Amino acid sequence: MDIETVRAFIMTRGIDIGTKVIGAIVLWIVGRWIISLISNLSRKLLARNGRVDPTLAHYLASILAGLLNLLLVLAILEIFGVQTTSFAALLAGLGLAIGTAWGGLLAHFAAGVFMQVLRPFKVGDFVMAAGVTGTVTELGLFGTTIVTPDNVTTIIGNNKIFSDTISNYSVLPFRRVELTAKIANGVDPTDAIARLKAAVAKIPNVAENPAPDVEVMSFTPEGPLLCVRPYSSNQNYWQVYFDTNRAIVQTFKEAGYPTPETPLAPRAITRD
Repeated sequence: MDIETVRAFIMTRGIDIGTKVIGAIVLWIVGRWIISLISNLSRKLLARNGRVDPTLAHYLASILAGLLNLLLVLAILEIFGVQTTSFAALLAGLGLAIGTAWGGLLAHFAAGVFMQVLRPFKVGDFVMAAGVTGTVTELGLFGTTIVTPDNVTTIIGNNKIFSDTISNYSVLPFRRVELTAKIANGVDPTDAIARLKAAVAKIPNVAENPAPDVEVMSFTPEGPLLCVRPYSSNQNYWQVYFDTNRAIVQTFKEAGYPTPETPLAPRAITRD
């Protein structure tokens, strides 16, 4: 190879290529610093808002950083004269294919974003969502983790939760305990109601306002059916639930009420 040709190439094209390489390195360093700054700032702003779960804030910041890094790579390729139009079209087609294949996951992701914005519940709430009842322990990007009262960890897709009915028992300060007590025919319902109201009022953690409800709910062949409905905070619900059942049994025992029995149907008289 002619040395003069090599020297001429270095003097003409070499300087140009070197300049582009140095520019690309500088752009990469500065761009990465700016992207890191933007990503950390967005993560802090989302976390400071309080309405966005920290897990979602982290993932949103990561997605933003990934998109910015992709734009940075395209900008560096432009410096070297690489046509990025076809490359961008290829990425768009690839994104469409991935989106079609992962449609279910994207639906869960979108539902998770809306749940973070609307906040139907938060970590620590006792809820019923998608037919599952329990305490929320994690709000994930694609699914929500609920621990049921029988200590089973259940993970539900966000889209299933968001498209179904959500009951949040932790929003209001008091929750009503639903119980019933049956008395035998011949027992005075008024006396039974008065005794139960006095007994239920003595149970720890039963709310005074609203006061417990004890009334005749319906009539059965065995006798009147009473509804017993004390109110309690959510954290004391099960304690009040079981103590109220115990109070019903003890009250009726102390009162000497007979056990309700189904009346026998009259026998048909037959002749020999």
